[in-house]
Amino acid sequence: MTSLLVLNGPNLNLLGQRQPEIYGTETLMDVEASCLAHAQRLGCDVSCFQSNHEGALVDAIQAAKGTHDGIVLNAGAYTHTSIALRDAIASVEIPVVELHLSNVHAREEFRHRSYIAAVSIGLICGFGSHGYLLAMDALKKHLDVRV
Repeated sequence: MTSLLVLNGPNLNLLGQRQPEIYGTETLMDVEASCLAHAQRLGCDVSCFQSNHEGALVDAIQAAKGTHDGIVLNAGAYTHTSIALRDAIASVEIPVVELHLSNVHAREEFRHRSYIAAVSIGLICGFGSHGYLLAMDALKKHLDVRV
């Protein structure tokens, strides 16, 4: 059975509280519940993990090799700063879909640069929490075509 890791970075534990006009009112628990339900519809297993710490996210990416077939990654602000996350993704050779709740290209200029994009199979942004389901769909289709 296909196994996906939904990985969330810094401040996503504050979903529903932090800038709801940008990030929405759903909590991270709501998002994870939606991902679990969607995984059942897709016939996949899914694990969810969130950390505010860059090293913990690197560890999760490295641990995914041999355990998960693909990763949905909302790296939050680390998207724009972390070469370590980029290198971890490149090292494990697992397909990654980069995800953002907001349309980062319609926001501050510093959010327009992604270190993750170059090592991802695609990017979904601007669709709020529904983006997680879109990312899971895209990743599952990508994995099914590869088989």
